[in-house]
Amino acid sequence: MSDNAAGFTGGIPQHYDQGLGPMIFVDYAADIARRAASYHPARVLETAAGTGIVTRALRDHLPVAAHMTATDLNPPMLDIARTKFRPGEQIAFQPADATALPFADGSFDAVVCQFGVMFFPDKDKSYSEVYRVLAPGGHYLFSTWDSHRHNPYGRIAHAVAGRFFPADPPQFYNVPFSCHQIDPIKASLTAAGFTDVDVDVVKLEKQIPDVAVFARAAVYGNPLIDQIRARGGVEPEQIVDPMLQEFRREFGPGPGRMPLQAIVFSAKKPS
Repeated sequence: MSDNAAGFTGGIPQHYDQGLGPMIFVDYAADIARRAASYHPARVLETAAGTGIVTRALRDHLPVAAHMTATDLNPPMLDIARTKFRPGEQIAFQPADATALPFADGSFDAVVCQFGVMFFPDKDKSYSEVYRVLAPGGHYLFSTWDSHRHNPYGRIAHAVAGRFFPADPPQFYNVPFSCHQIDPIKASLTAAGFTDVDVDVVKLEKQIPDVAVFARAAVYGNPLIDQIRARGGVEPEQIVDPMLQEFRREFGPGPGRMPLQAIVFSAKKPS
């Protein structure tokens, strides 16, 4: 298998949802859901919805009558997302490519994407697609991770996995932290037609109740696991313990505490 950073399939979704979700995603999900709800949209699209962590937060913050559509490139992620909703809630799930959205022009009042843009192979196309499907006056909210310097768990995970494959280190943990340069993103949004581009850097300090669970999820809960298996010669379990030891050294033995930092962008389609 190639280093396909977007391939969240197989056993990854469960580890992602249960091991990484509570540690690095839920707080930012609540934040971006509150921001989206403040615009009072009636029709909301989520791209790169994953296992529905943001989707659930959006549904909880939006009015009952608001309709949501949650999309992701990987159907196995959406399979988990569906389990978080009761029959009758105003939400539809649909596999979709964020760079070629299968929706008509002007279909939504808001589009939300948490930590997905970094994985899109053509980011400019993804911005233009959001612009197209937004109604005039609609809003686009999305977040990216800041650099490894501000998210040391990513730096550590990249370094530990690389020790086992010095000639060909897995590159997954470079991808999520690759979109931290604010000005080029603002320029791309403006080129796509957006106005009122705002940027907010959101820093957290997160408690890690069980560092061992987090270390295991850091190996098994994303495409790093496929990159390890594709290279061969090293069992994933051999990487989990060194990951755990480095996390404990950096964040404390448990409960540990780690810094996280994300960048939240908001932009408007002119009325």
